[in-house]
Amino acid sequence: MSDVLTLIPPVERNAGANRALHPDRLWTRLVRGGAGLAILAALAQEIYDATQPGNSVDIPQLISQFTFQSNLVLGLVFLVSAARQRARLPLWWDHLFGALAFYLVMTGIIYVVLVAPPGEAWWTLDMYWPWMITHRIAPLVAGLDWLLVTRTVRGQWRRPLVWLCYPVAFLVFSWVRGALDGWYPYDFLNPGLDGGWPAVIATSAQVLAAFLVVGVLVHLAGNARVGLARGPGEGSHA
Repeated sequence: MSDVLTLIPPVERNAGANRALHPDRLWTRLVRGGAGLAILAALAQEIYDATQPGNSVDIPQLISQFTFQSNLVLGLVFLVSAARQRARLPLWWDHLFGALAFYLVMTGIIYVVLVAPPGEAWWTLDMYWPWMITHRIAPLVAGLDWLLVTRTVRGQWRRPLVWLCYPVAFLVFSWVRGALDGWYPYDFLNPGLDGGWPAVIATSAQVLAAFLVVGVLVHLAGNARVGLARGPGEGSHA
């Protein structure tokens, strides 16, 4: 590959395909930049709407949601990735990207399973447009980026456990906040509803188990993508 498309560690296999899917390609940067701007615009719309009379969620509550936080970081990471060559970013950037792909995929799954209004079809496009961006389009783009774009930095076995630290911290934060002001970002975290704490703990344990399973799958998919550029067992673990 030319110096413009250099990766660290370098690509050693399937040079043509990896060149076409390189993170510094113009089309990759345009997709990432467009996705980043769309995500930030959606979050800005949600913030504006939270200031309007009659809105059920205020700004502190909005920014306390897992979906808002993970989309905010993803939008910024997309924009930085669009603006800078991959070789100018640290090796751990790929691990951050993988974490965000993981969080956004789980955001999409949890929305469909636990948050969406009863009877809402998972494929529907008839919804509040910021939610369409943050709950459907952002997870799709993040997941496809992780699966398709050329990467050469391999993750170690403990990577999914590191990724899981944020969802665990989010659960604890949500329970502490809820105990103080009575507001919970998601109904399944609220012990004041039917079932009380036993139902909350049971559902939260199932959600964390699902997070771990999906995290392992995202981790393995990322390493498999690295294998297409570096070969089995090769590549940096930074």
